[in-house]
Amino acid sequence: MPRTKFMRSSELAAVIVDNNPLLGTWKLKSYVVTTAAGERSTPYGENPEGYLTYSADHRMQVIGAANGRTVPAGASPADKERVALYDTMFAYAGTYSVEGGKVIHHVDISWNEAWTGTEQIRLFEVNGTALTLTTSIQDPAGGAETHYAVVWEKVAGPR
Repeated sequence: MPRTKFMRSSELAAVIVDNNPLLGTWKLKSYVVTTAAGERSTPYGENPEGYLTYSADHRMQVIGAANGRTVPAGASPADKERVALYDTMFAYAGTYSVEGGKVIHHVDISWNEAWTGTEQIRLFEVNGTALTLTTSIQDPAGGAETHYAVVWEKVAGPR
């Protein structure tokens, strides 16, 4: 009769991590946009801030912001301040699935309601402690393609 092998939770966690290199929390290092003409921009500045988390139950959440954002004059930002704050951040959460070198974010909630209910598809590459997510979007009006490359660094666990 075959014997059932039981795994300790630490052994099971190691198997899950080995099969999913995205698991964990990642700190935002760079966000670079390159147009088809080769023009490069950093819409969140040279040193953006943010975190991306992928959990074992296939939930994900991300928040990013420009470094040095304007601090509103009061507790309730004026319209101009509110727009500046909105334009210098991104955030969304939902579930995710992995297919080869592609991760699909199934967005449940977002800072931009146009993203809620969508699938955000990213190619990914893990190199040591660096995760690079890339995507290209074609402008529906002109047909030109814009390339996005976002680099994250793995956050070490608590000691």
